Amino acid sequence: DAAHLLAPVAIASSLGLGHVRVPIVTPFNLGLNGNAITVTNALHAAICAAADGDPADPSVTARALATVVAQRKRDGLEPLTFGMTFPYSTHNYQLRFWMASGGVDPDEDIRLVVLPPPFMVESIANGQVDAFCVGAPWNSVAVDLGIGHILHFVSEILQRAAEKVLAVRARWAEDHADVFRRLVRAHGRAAAFVEDVNNRDEVAAILSAPDRIAVAPEVIRRTLDGRLKVSPDGTYRTSERYLLVGRSGAARPDPVQAAWLYAQMVRWGQATQSADALTVASRVFRPELYDAAVDRPPVAVPNLPADGLGAFTGPAFDPADVAGYLAAFPKLR
Repeated sequence: DAAHLLAPVAIASSLGLGHVRVPIVTPFNLGLNGNAITVTNALHAAICAAADGDPADPSVTARALATVVAQRKRDGLEPLTFGMTFPYSTHNYQLRFWMASGGVDPDEDIRLVVLPPPFMVESIANGQVDAFCVGAPWNSVAVDLGIGHILHFVSEILQRAAEKVLAVRARWAEDHADVFRRLVRAHGRAAAFVEDVNNRDEVAAILSAPDRIAVAPEVIRRTLDGRLKVSPDGTYRTSERYLLVGRSGAARPDPVQAAWLYAQMVRWGQATQSADALTVASRVFRPELYDAAVDRPPVAVPNLPADGLGAFTGPAFDPADVAGYLAAFPKLR
């Protein structure tokens, strides 16, 4: 009746992309951000060697990746392989957005493969992939094992990116209105508990159990604190927006986020562009249902990007002009 979904899956389901059409509504964001791009030690060294500027800048590393890709082609080497979790996933779109900014065509210049998150580390260890984009804690596990570097937090690619959502069938929400509201309120209380710094050791211990994530509590605590080890040499990086579970208005769905995800589906050939499809996609994220359930006015979000997304490159996103937004990006082929 309800599910924890990748945000783009809820949109794809409502549009009938890839499978039968099932209208979905999302009254609650389970999290904004939380993903990271991790690369092998060898690829990290190659990107840093090719970087013209600060490797902490996604624009610099995207251009450096293009240099590495071009050199591999000249040397007759196989394309680099990047892992992501699903074709309709933020991981896929975030990787593509970053790569394309440097001129790398993710459909021609590299290989993108689908892997379940718990298999990402094993795949980088045995050489099946050269990099991956995944949520916590798998990026940290790779770094702790000494086999990878966290190149970028996705919060450096997009300041606010809808990641996981609470999703229900639209008809079910109508037929079970009282249960639906209580479900949203329960999630709100859970998010508040997680975001209370005094509870984080308890949350990390709960999630680290063998029948849950089965990693050390300290790794999960780093995730919750937004302080991650990014290199096997012990270098740490901190971001207040690495993972937003409920704070800064993160739990309230934003239709602009849904529209941006739909725009990525159009950009990468998964969906056709139409006003009707944009309307359907935007209506998946339902802030008014969140407001009715929590029964309090929306909070002012400090330092909110003007377009609600805050991408590191490209034009500001205008949900009223998806065509114009997409046309502003250079063609890759």
